[in-house]
Amino acid sequence: MHACKLCGKKLKTQKSIDDGYGPVCKKKHDAAEAEFLKRQITLDEEMEYQLKVER
Repeated sequence: MHACKLCGKKLKTQKSIDDGYGPVCKKKHDAAEAEFLKRQITLDEEMEYQLKVER
């Protein structure tokens, strides 16, 4: 039996099983992932910030 990684409910379709999430949880997961990625910075950005702070 395959279960949703977010809510634990049984997954019924092959697409859901492949994704690991039901359709509603997949939308929630994708939205959370997009927000997380939006807030990420690169190492170069951090180094540039640190140089500005030192001055």
